[in-house]
Amino acid sequence: MSVVGIDVGFQNCYIAVARSGGIETIANEYSDRCTPACVSLASKNRSIGNAAKSQMITNFKNTVHGFKKFHGRAFDDPIVQAERSKVPYTLHKMSNGNVGIKVRYLDEDRVFTIEQVTAMLLTKLKETSESALKKPVADCVISVPSFFTDAERRSVIDAAQIAGLNCLRLINDTTAVALAYGIYKQDLPTPEEKPRNVVFVDIGHSSYQVNIAAFNKGKLKVLATSFDSYLGGRNFDEVLVDYFCEEFKTKYKINVKENPRALIRLTQECEKLKKLMSANSSDLPMNIECFMNDIDVSGKMNRAHFEELCARYLDRIEAPLKVAMEQAKLTREDIYAVEVVGGGTRSPAIKDRISKFFCKDISTTLNADEAVARGCALQCAILSPAFKVREFSITDVVPFPITLRWKSSSDEGVGECEVFSKNHPAPFSKVITFHKKEPFDLEAFYSNQQELPYPDTRIGWFTVQNVIPQPDGDNSKVKVKVRVNIHGIFSVSSASLIEKQKGEADDVPMDTEPTVQNEGKQEEKQHPSLLIEDDSYNYEEESKMQVDHEDAQPREQADSTNQPGEEAGASSTDNKEGGAAEKQEPNSGACAPKVKVKSIDLPIVANTIRQLGRDVLNSFVENEGKMIMQDKLEKERNDAKNAVEEYVYDLRDKLCSIYEKFISEDDSSRLTLMLEDTENWLYEEGEDQPKQVYVDKLAELKRFGQPIQDRHREHEERPKAFDELGKKIQLFMKAVEAYKQKDERYDHLEAAEIAKVEQCVNETMNWMNSKMNAQSKLTIAQDPAVKVTEIIAKTQDLDRICSAVINKPKPKVELPPDEKDKNGEAQNGPVNGQSGPEVKTEAKGENPHPTKPRTGEMEVD
Repeated sequence: MSVVGIDVGFQNCYIAVARSGGIETIANEYSDRCTPACVSLASKNRSIGNAAKSQMITNFKNTVHGFKKFHGRAFDDPIVQAERSKVPYTLHKMSNGNVGIKVRYLDEDRVFTIEQVTAMLLTKLKETSESALKKPVADCVISVPSFFTDAERRSVIDAAQIAGLNCLRLINDTTAVALAYGIYKQDLPTPEEKPRNVVFVDIGHSSYQVNIAAFNKGKLKVLATSFDSYLGGRNFDEVLVDYFCEEFKTKYKINVKENPRALIRLTQECEKLKKLMSANSSDLPMNIECFMNDIDVSGKMNRAHFEELCARYLDRIEAPLKVAMEQAKLTREDIYAVEVVGGGTRSPAIKDRISKFFCKDISTTLNADEAVARGCALQCAILSPAFKVREFSITDVVPFPITLRWKSSSDEGVGECEVFSKNHPAPFSKVITFHKKEPFDLEAFYSNQQELPYPDTRIGWFTVQNVIPQPDGDNSKVKVKVRVNIHGIFSVSSASLIEKQKGEADDVPMDTEPTVQNEGKQEEKQHPSLLIEDDSYNYEEESKMQVDHEDAQPREQADSTNQPGEEAGASSTDNKEGGAAEKQEPNSGACAPKVKVKSIDLPIVANTIRQLGRDVLNSFVENEGKMIMQDKLEKERNDAKNAVEEYVYDLRDKLCSIYEKFISEDDSSRLTLMLEDTENWLYEEGEDQPKQVYVDKLAELKRFGQPIQDRHREHEERPKAFDELGKKIQLFMKAVEAYKQKDERYDHLEAAEIAKVEQCVNETMNWMNSKMNAQSKLTIAQDPAVKVTEIIAKTQDLDRICSAVINKPKPKVELPPDEKDKNGEAQNGPVNGQSGPEVKTEAKGENPHPTKPRTGEMEVD
């Protein structure tokens, strides 16, 4: 089973795999461990990764990149509208309000969703993984930014399903980095000791994330996360682009921003210049030939000037660090180390600001580019049953507080409570008890709009159906289980109605609601119809599950009976996560009437924000399969075309060199002209032909070229084949002659057998002489009189017939009984029927000559 971790970045992607030797970052077909997050669509096929990046300038309208920020967002989203001016392709508003990307594919205009485009990229990464592992890939762990909301995370999950991947977990970028850091540490404090607090700073191309994690032996707990989702390496690139656009406008009278191709080229050059300035503080030149309107442009920049231009972005470095420290309630003295990853952290100015804030040197022990992918692979290995990994529990957090609002058709019972606070441990489940007489709706939303990098606070609506009053007309208890699963996605996973049933007073024990077995459950009085409690799932244990399916059936609950007073005792403490305790009846002890209850599962209708429907998702999966097949067919067509082109160039070159003597001048002239005509055809009407046309064209060329190649090969290999046959003939002729000379090696052979060998040798010798004479009368430009395969076959036949006779073993001769020793153990017999000399030993039966056979009598002291 494959174990793959995928870091899908804004600009680049990395793939790490877990093998028996550890974690390895794999390379693509270009021997590059970094795969650009680009998808280019054309009239015949798709290009993804490095091939797509090479088309960003030539096919900029149909080459999609920088689409990660569009996941789960509406077209009218302010972030989407801000990004429209930064991308050269066209964004389109879908019928459901989501973002679509309009491109020209297969000679027609098509609109793809963000999930489809991401699935194309994941398909490429999947193929790269399968090529490296030499086996199919299905299970994986994919990284997402810690600030991704429910809608964005669901969008990534859908993209993975379209690509045929089973995402075992969506893991936060910084959590993956923390895992890659901590799992190899041998000196972590024990669970009883004070944890080791480490800050992880990840500045990528488009976002900035901070994570503070506490480490104990075998345990990782995230304490706090913070972020700036609009600060990253591309902001610094844009500063350089704007600077040079203004300089070129003044210096060369050109407006770069009006030309998309020129703007892309300038952005690429500015990115290179920024990387050079990270290692060099002197003036660095930037030269671009034929930049725009056939004008060559040049400019220069140094680090000091660059940092002045970027001052407004550098000033934003400190804020997320401060927020994370406040949330974790730690001081600088409590921090053990500060680890930085991401390409943006290579800038000396950024490193200095981080170091000054914590008043300590920053650490760069992790690979800045590959740490996230390696952490994903480790998490996948932990979740996979195919690998045995050191026990290491991971506790992540909920980045934004989640509130639940409920209401029914009547005004009674309307209210809300915060079910998951900020930085609440995740994954985690809770059970909420409602008192209702009719079906009701639950609305989940994020509480704090100011912290949310998303314009819509809604998560979804969940309708609990089939709620009815008790037989006596009272409200029914409805237990609703809510959870943030292993992907960080909120859901209402199950609901059950507690139905009272009459029973015999003496036979049926009293009942309260089913016992919840989670330790430390707490409740807080906020609403008279609500009881909220932690479910029996422990978040540390749940984090080890392989998959937390959203569509799993609710857990069946058997009829249960409990003693009165248990629920009252459980509701007496405050719940830090929020909730409200139901009104408790006084404990009546043994005098209370006995009632039997039954738990009935209730259906839940979920309506989440911007979630793809099942039918739509299935159609996308089918379309992705068709596009994969189209890519495969186009690759085969191109391979067939390239095979014709390669054969033309190869044969034409060899006709003037090694094949020159193996073809007549007239035939050579005709074949050369044919090759030239084929070359011209390839670049004219043969430029775009079906695969079979190229196959037929190659077969036609080989009909004339193959005989020449065969004559050359036969000429090179024939002497060696004849020499091998001659050696065999000489070997068996010597054996026949030795038999005639009464050689004792062959005295066990029959005369008829030797005669058969002699006849076979003579026939083979005559055949070889005749073929050699016939071949000597031909020129090397003519077809050979005998082929190498015939010579080899003749050699094998001669060896098979003669070796069976010549190498026939001699019969074994049994020793007489009197030559056995007094212990009844047989001594070594004669070799080839001949007896050896007597050897006497005085060392307790040891043979003084271990290389010689032990024969004769032994004399023992």
